[in-house]
Amino acid sequence: MHLGKSLLVFVLLTVFLSCGIECKKLYFDQLRKNLFFNDPKEPVENSAASTHWVLLVAGSNGWDNYRHQADVSHAYQVVRKHGIPEENIITMMYDDIADNRENPTKGKIINHPHGPDVYKGVVVDYKKHDVTPENFLAVLRGDEEKMKHIGSGKVIKSGPNDHIFVNFVDHGAPGLLAFPSSQLYAKDFIQTIKSMHSKNQYNEMVIYIEACESGSMFENLLPSNISVYATTAANAFESSYACYYDDERQTYLGDLYSVNWMEDSDSEYLNMETIHKQYLVVKKDTNTSHVQEFGEPKISRQSLDNFQGEPGYDVDPRPNMQAIKFDAVPSEDVPLAILYNRLDNTNNPSEQQILKDKVKALIKEKDEVEDLMKRIVRRVSMMSNRHFAGLMGASHPLTDHDCYRTAVDVYDQHCYDISQNGYARKSLRKLVNMCEENISPVVIVNAITKACKN
Repeated sequence: MHLGKSLLVFVLLTVFLSCGIECKKLYFDQLRKNLFFNDPKEPVENSAASTHWVLLVAGSNGWDNYRHQADVSHAYQVVRKHGIPEENIITMMYDDIADNRENPTKGKIINHPHGPDVYKGVVVDYKKHDVTPENFLAVLRGDEEKMKHIGSGKVIKSGPNDHIFVNFVDHGAPGLLAFPSSQLYAKDFIQTIKSMHSKNQYNEMVIYIEACESGSMFENLLPSNISVYATTAANAFESSYACYYDDERQTYLGDLYSVNWMEDSDSEYLNMETIHKQYLVVKKDTNTSHVQEFGEPKISRQSLDNFQGEPGYDVDPRPNMQAIKFDAVPSEDVPLAILYNRLDNTNNPSEQQILKDKVKALIKEKDEVEDLMKRIVRRVSMMSNRHFAGLMGASHPLTDHDCYRTAVDVYDQHCYDISQNGYARKSLRKLVNMCEENISPVVIVNAITKACKN
């Protein structure tokens, strides 16, 4: 550090120790402007005037998935509080939680057992059956014609100087993200971003994804030279985790990766923390899965307010939320965990029996999904002269996206609705293994249709 900067820090620190709140804000502003942004290891400002756009998506529905809409509602509060205007935020979620018959606090959603209502003031642009992969991509690429007469019709109208922040929260599987009745494939997502880059539709983009196996949406797909930086809740092979079970609502209120980044943003000055610092914080605190980063690393040197807010928009951090017991659960096991929690909290014999029957039914469904996939793999192994154990036990990275998509679409049509069945999504790894073993999609499709015929 230069002598002049050292003297500046000493003077500012002396002032800081002897002044009030407004003076402390001035201290932070001066320290940021005169010291940090000139240090290549600290936040880098974006010099060009830019408009900031935010796209928030919860891709699930149903009370058991309460946490996804709670996460997105909380994210809405974060970006609004830090200066993103309402007209620059586009929100997609099924919107069946706030007024759900199971909600004991009608019209309210919380993201922490001791947290505030995060649903208040949220403007939902696309809800119910408008929450689709096709609409998501159209909104992202600014296709007003496609979105005409659908929901609010709002799209991202970004230009070559603009920043885009995308936060997607839902279920996932290798190479896909689930929506209420369909799925978004990684290749379609990446192709849309590449097209936007080629048309100068943005300056820089940051993407946060909360989903199982979410690393597979970018691994070996997202280039490092198209001005996109992404982080994911999990790598390409593991689950993401729900957290904050609430006895009153009898469901999980948040997802670990999501609440970690949002509670960090709530408790920090966004102009003082880099995206990379937040990544490190979230990676450390999300200790049930391996948080990943992809794309262009230099973007992460910028301060958070370049994407989650407006630079120069001062907001006092909120104190850290009250700590509660650690209760993270793999996403696919959430319905079962909810039933077990409900069993623990009731002494009513008839209610206990109903819950036990539901537990048995869910375990039976899990076994049926696994047995079905074994039958599919066994047929494929016989038809392709491959070892059954190898196809079942391998963990190949997904590279043959076309073969895999063909297989998933047929499985989704003939076997289980993967947007609604977590165990079915988890079993899709076996389809990856088949495709990566260079087995013909014709053979795989034939095995799926025969196994699922009944």
